[in-house]
Amino acid sequence: MRARKQALDADVVVVNHHLFFADVALRDEGVSELLPACNTVIFDEAHQLPAVASLFFGQTLSSTQLLELARDARTEQVTSAKEVTTLADACDALERAARKLRLAAGEERDGGAGRNNVRRWQENDALAGELEAVEQQVHALEAQLAALAERSEGLQHCQRRAAEVIERLQAWRELPTQEHVRWVATFSQSVQLNTTPLSVAEPFRAQLTSYPRAWIFTSATLSMGGDFSHYQAQLGLESADTAAWESPFDYPNQAIVYLPKEMVEPNSREHTEAVVQAALPVIRAAGGRTFLLFTTLRAMRDAHEMLAAAFEREGLSYPLLVQGAGTRSELLERFRALGNAVLIGSHSFWEGVDVRGEALSVVVIDKLPFAPPDDPVVAARLEALRARGGNPFMEYQLPEAVITLKQGAGRLIRDETDRGVLMICDVRLVQKGYGRSIMRALPPMRATRRLQTVLDFFTQKGEAPLTLAAS
Repeated sequence: MRARKQALDADVVVVNHHLFFADVALRDEGVSELLPACNTVIFDEAHQLPAVASLFFGQTLSSTQLLELARDARTEQVTSAKEVTTLADACDALERAARKLRLAAGEERDGGAGRNNVRRWQENDALAGELEAVEQQVHALEAQLAALAERSEGLQHCQRRAAEVIERLQAWRELPTQEHVRWVATFSQSVQLNTTPLSVAEPFRAQLTSYPRAWIFTSATLSMGGDFSHYQAQLGLESADTAAWESPFDYPNQAIVYLPKEMVEPNSREHTEAVVQAALPVIRAAGGRTFLLFTTLRAMRDAHEMLAAAFEREGLSYPLLVQGAGTRSELLERFRALGNAVLIGSHSFWEGVDVRGEALSVVVIDKLPFAPPDDPVVAARLEALRARGGNPFMEYQLPEAVITLKQGAGRLIRDETDRGVLMICDVRLVQKGYGRSIMRALPPMRATRRLQTVLDFFTQKGEAPLTLAAS
């Protein structure tokens, strides 16, 4: 409340995207508002907005929420209805049902959330049965709370939460699928039921037109080769004015992009090993000072094991850091302080990471970051595009991959005096027709396929890198 009062008195209020959309959701529900009215909204890192908006214009119900409801209702029972043991029994029954639901959902995949389309959920009789049991237990708990709600404000609040859970369960079961996709996410300790709109353009456009104010969207990765149409379509911004300015960095002289020749297909089992082998001489030439960014957690873990073994075998003493061995802030602080470290990461290090100076001189990207086509939200959006006669790859998958790739590439040059090598280990950049479109979307770095050019770059021999077309 203190922070909100300060915001009301301020000329400029800085919040993150999630808090902005939380305020939007509260206003739409007519409940309250978190942020003061304003006449200008500026979104920095605006490329993140479609994903964040999808969360807030969708809906989520998790087993964790069910457990918290049961826990809070039990606390209220102890303080306000101690003699009503049937309420405690209802809380216990909901907890058991929530835990059984998580167990029936199976294992998370690749160290992260297992995301499944609702059709796979419905085909599993055990899951369907546990979901029905959860719904029955929530109804039973809500009935108990409703009978006791007058005893305390806490019991009233729990009753409202139980009623909201029932509404969300019913909506998730019955929601039409033409405009939304229903899917299930499995984590190590919880399971989530999600509904996500196929497009956030209409609800986001409604926000723009409901308040008479200026909206400014800024990011280094809103366009693909100067074309903003993909981003505009995602948020319903087709009539927006657009502009792009060149970077102040001297990319042609400060950096090169290296596409190693001896690489296997990105989907082959040997790809991660090939990435590590190709990166080793570059890491040696740079004296460590390297980020290796992977598109999957499995590849990241495998690469960590391979690099650790290679460093020991070749007597390389560069400190080796890996995502998960500490918080992102802690790892970055150690990376900067060490000055010759090698950091291996996945999505957490593709954006929002700023390492200036010589501590970071190489960024290795294992493959083009196309979203997995079996992801339920991605699959549904591709199918919707296909049904409208569009080209899902060119209209969605490629622009999304370019935005993510540009974010990863952007970790390399962070200052006017930085120098470095961007190494992309994906043969599709030179074998596929869309490879040149991707290269044109990257900063204007000189391109080479010759390892010697990279080695010369670090010894400052001044040899000009070869063009992409060169052998």
